[in-house]
Amino acid sequence: MSLLKAASTVSLLTLASRVTGLVRDLLMASVFGANAMTDAFNVAFRLPNMFRRLFGEGAFSQAFVPVLGTSKAHDGDAQTRLLVDRVATVLCWVLALTCLAGVLAAPLLVWLMASGLQQNPRSFDAAVLMARWMFPYIGFMSLVALGAGILNTWRRFAIPAFTPVLLNLSMIAAAWLGAPWFAKLGVEPIYAMVMGVLGGGVLQLGLQLLALHRLGMLPRPQWRWRDLKAAWADSGTRRIATLMGPALLGVGVAHLSAIINLQIASHLTPGSVSWMSYAERLMEFPTAMLGVALGVVMTPQLVAAKAANDAQQYSAMLDWGLRLVVLMAVPCTVALLVFAQPLVAALYERGAFGARDVLQTTYALMGYGVGLLGIVAIKVLAPGFYASQDIRTPVRIALFVLVFTQLLNLLLVPWFAHAGLTLAISLGALINAALLLAGLLRRGSYVPRPGWLTFCLQVLAASALLALFLMWAASNMAWQRATVPELRRVATLALVLSGSAAIYFVALWASGLKLRRLLRP
Repeated sequence: MSLLKAASTVSLLTLASRVTGLVRDLLMASVFGANAMTDAFNVAFRLPNMFRRLFGEGAFSQAFVPVLGTSKAHDGDAQTRLLVDRVATVLCWVLALTCLAGVLAAPLLVWLMASGLQQNPRSFDAAVLMARWMFPYIGFMSLVALGAGILNTWRRFAIPAFTPVLLNLSMIAAAWLGAPWFAKLGVEPIYAMVMGVLGGGVLQLGLQLLALHRLGMLPRPQWRWRDLKAAWADSGTRRIATLMGPALLGVGVAHLSAIINLQIASHLTPGSVSWMSYAERLMEFPTAMLGVALGVVMTPQLVAAKAANDAQQYSAMLDWGLRLVVLMAVPCTVALLVFAQPLVAALYERGAFGARDVLQTTYALMGYGVGLLGIVAIKVLAPGFYASQDIRTPVRIALFVLVFTQLLNLLLVPWFAHAGLTLAISLGALINAALLLAGLLRRGSYVPRPGWLTFCLQVLAASALLALFLMWAASNMAWQRATVPELRRVATLALVLSGSAAIYFVALWASGLKLRRLLRP
């Protein structure tokens, strides 16, 4: 499968995931609004997600995929299968202990993440209860990450990209059907979302296990103590553990920054955590469809190029990925900065989600939009280090960015409240991406191909034309619920976004950019 075809497949399936995720959040906004109880759910849901990224698609995947790819290239299928079984054995033991510890320590963990919830004791207690129920989700999703690493290494990209849709569908059912049922029983309706999260975890793991069984690579974890010791003694497992050390530090640094931001937001106006979460959902469209899709597809290819000692192909793939990032992220940044309020109003303003929520979510979204190019570029640049089994360099950069971001928080939050938090995240991401790029250039791993200056000028000119159109649409069309029916707002938004895409790509074509040539790696 070509890189473009693979990236397109992952991107389209990721789009399905983000669309269903948006529907999920739209339904939650309509049913629950933005208040102390939705803040409690968002805090509780972030806990298992944080640990999932530590043990799952974050540190574990960064260490596991390069080692697995190297084993597949050099050691043969039998040895690679043994590596998978032994890694699964160690991972299952770690996850079982982590889930147990998390359930017991939930009050402390919630306090560490969002002590501001104690302003409303009912909200804090609800967050603790929901965190306890959702902690097993860590185990489901970390095993899903193990399966995704195997499937992606064998270039089976579709199933890992599709599985998040199942979580969203489960949570949609919980909000649509479960919340009213809970209310009839006299139970707080937001608790229905916990059942949706757990159901989604079971569905995702079940689909991945089926795909791995068909591939003949279904992990076989062992639960005897002697098997755990044998698995830990394996050289491949130890290599992954060694790589995970700095990777855990790197992911931990990112999560420490997120925890600090969440802690600060919990002390701001009630609803701040939810406004940031709703804005983050909209940000996930460009970051996931482009950045995550490229990162997922490029990492195994970069590992293979590094294993084959093909420096030219290694550099060419990075160049291709970065050009796609600039091509798509720059116009998305423009849209998020000049068209944020119509976007939020058309999608979210209904039910319990009012005009004030629209305005506050808009501010958060604009803060995120500033750093979109950096956030997406990191997804391409970081695999350039991971493929070489160099995790220390991105970690050192992440540590510097953590300090930089928190210094920005001191400056920005007093002026912009929760939007200052998202703006600081964005500026930190731009610095992170710049430092990663400088590192790849300095070591000679990435040598830019000719034509970058002309390409950037073409993208900037087309984006400027796009900005003019979006500013006109934002100021000359009605977007608020009080003046325009919901279906009309959504239909108008679809037309404006379609027109924006047409204007941008026609402008690129008129400037002489050969898109077909650009899309071939």
